[in-house]
Amino acid sequence: MSADLLLRADQLRSGRVPFVLATVVRAERPTSAKAGDRALVLADGTLEGFVGGTCAESTVRLQGLRLLDSGESTLLRITPDGDAEPSTVEGLVTVGNPCLSGGTLEIFLEAMLPAVLVHVFGDAPVARALAAVGTAMGYDMRASTDPAGAIPPDTAAVVVASHGRDEEAVLTAALRAEVPYVALVASRRRGAAVLAGLDVTAEQRGRVHSPAGLDIGARTPGEVATSVLAELVAGRPRLTGPRVPRALPVAEVIEAVDPVCGMTVAIAPASLRLEHAGHTWYFCGTGCQHAFAADPASYTAP
Repeated sequence: MSADLLLRADQLRSGRVPFVLATVVRAERPTSAKAGDRALVLADGTLEGFVGGTCAESTVRLQGLRLLDSGESTLLRITPDGDAEPSTVEGLVTVGNPCLSGGTLEIFLEAMLPAVLVHVFGDAPVARALAAVGTAMGYDMRASTDPAGAIPPDTAAVVVASHGRDEEAVLTAALRAEVPYVALVASRRRGAAVLAGLDVTAEQRGRVHSPAGLDIGARTPGEVATSVLAELVAGRPRLTGPRVPRALPVAEVIEAVDPVCGMTVAIAPASLRLEHAGHTWYFCGTGCQHAFAADPASYTAP
């Protein structure tokens, strides 16, 4: 990976921006790409870097956006055989792209999704234990003692463990921000009293997990923290990706069919397109785009 692309990837990670890292692992001549070439696929379909010509880029864009939606990683094989059979091997996707220059490309696509972001309010032993256990699980744990502190828009969970200090303000902010998991560390009786005083709707009040955590007989701060994070894991969406839940899922991938070659392409700002007869047509590469522009009637006739 070039220094510039490496720096860009680091910037995306630090900014909690999801992307797919595409790495060419095998290139069979004639292809313009070579093993080791890399690109980043962003959620808007933008490709930064190089993994081949426009036809290869189109396929990588579509498959990359699909992986951002699922959170998975895969090996992508792009072959010039337009009649190539779909692969039945787990972890391998084969796409026949008749627009390629003649070679076959194998590209590893790795979804780079931000770690689950958990906002912990409080500085009591349970709050400190939550930060330690959550970090060990690979979560992005953000500890705070400021009741007016901002809750990032992709926060997956807010856990209030301040034992009576500014609980209402933080819980209300989390509920109004529609954070997926909101929990209050308190006894059942005290928790009910705190929830009754919240200036929120009944539906929002009912989303607060109180007492926080699964009933595992937890006693120590570490055990309570484990029960809370276990409840977060147990309630996450049952997707295939390793990083769910996600508060800001990637938009659903919208697809179109290239009218010239029949390839499936992603509808994204970076996709090649033409307007004709009040309709937008999308293309896998410049060859198909130029062919359509020269004689659109040949490809739009019923």
